Amino acid sequence: MNLVETKGILLFTRDHKEKDKLVKIFTESAGKQMFYVKGAHRKNNPLTPALLSYTEATYIGNIRSEGLSFLNNAKDIHSFRKIQGDIFLAGYATYLLNLADSAIDDRVYDPNLYHFLHEALQLMDADNDAEIIANIFEIQLLQRFGVSPIWAHCAVCGQTEGRFDYSSKYNGVICEKHWALDDHRYHGDPRAIHFIRLFAQISYEQIASIKLKPETKQAIRQVIDLLYDEYVGLHLKSKKFIDQMGQWQDILKPKDQR
Repeated sequence: MNLVETKGILLFTRDHKEKDKLVKIFTESAGKQMFYVKGAHRKNNPLTPALLSYTEATYIGNIRSEGLSFLNNAKDIHSFRKIQGDIFLAGYATYLLNLADSAIDDRVYDPNLYHFLHEALQLMDADNDAEIIANIFEIQLLQRFGVSPIWAHCAVCGQTEGRFDYSSKYNGVICEKHWALDDHRYHGDPRAIHFIRLFAQISYEQIASIKLKPETKQAIRQVIDLLYDEYVGLHLKSKKFIDQMGQWQDILKPKDQR
C-alpha cells in the first residue's frame, strides 16, 4: 500500500486498548475514514498535536477500501484554538462535526461538504455568530439527507415576496394567501421563515451582515428542529448539549457581560 497525503478534519477519537486510538477523520480526498493509531498515548508521540479535537491537518497514512486505515504522520497542523478554549463554541463545533459524520456514508468522496465544514469551523474560530453558522449548516445540509424543500418561492403559486410558513404537505414554503390549504403547516414565526429561506441559499461570506435578536434565533431554532424531527430523525448528544447551553450560558458569563 502506498502512503497517501490528504487534508483532513478530525471528527472524533476513541481510545483503543491501553495505548492506541481509533481516529475518525473527514478527509478531503477520500471521504470519512477510520484510522488506527498505534501508541497514540505514548509520551512525545509526534502525532499528538494532530489528534486534538477541532484540528485540521494534512494526514499521511495508508487508506484502505475496507476495514481500518492506518495513520503514520501529519503536517501543516492547524488547531481551531478559539473553539478549543470556549465550551460554547466547542458545543456548536461538535454538533457540526456530528452532523457531517451522519450526513454521508464512510469513504464517500464529498469535497464540497468538506469545504463547507471547514468554512463553518473557520468562521466560528474567528468569533462569528456560532448559532447562525450552525443554522446555515443545518439548512443547507438537508439535501445530504435526501431532503430538498422548496424555499425560493411559494410551493403553490410561485410567489417570492411576503409572509411565508412551512408546509410538509407541499414540501416547502407557502405564502400567506395559501395558509388555509394546510391546517398542519408549521405555524412558524414569519421572521424565522424569512431567515431560513435566506440561510438556504446564502454563502458564508455574507454572514457578517446578519444580526438577529435572541427571540428570532429561538424561533428559527424551533422551525429547524421541526424540520429535522420530521425529515431526518437524528438524535445527537451534541444537539441536546447545545439545547441545554442556553439554560446555563448566562451563569458562566463574566458579570459585566450578563
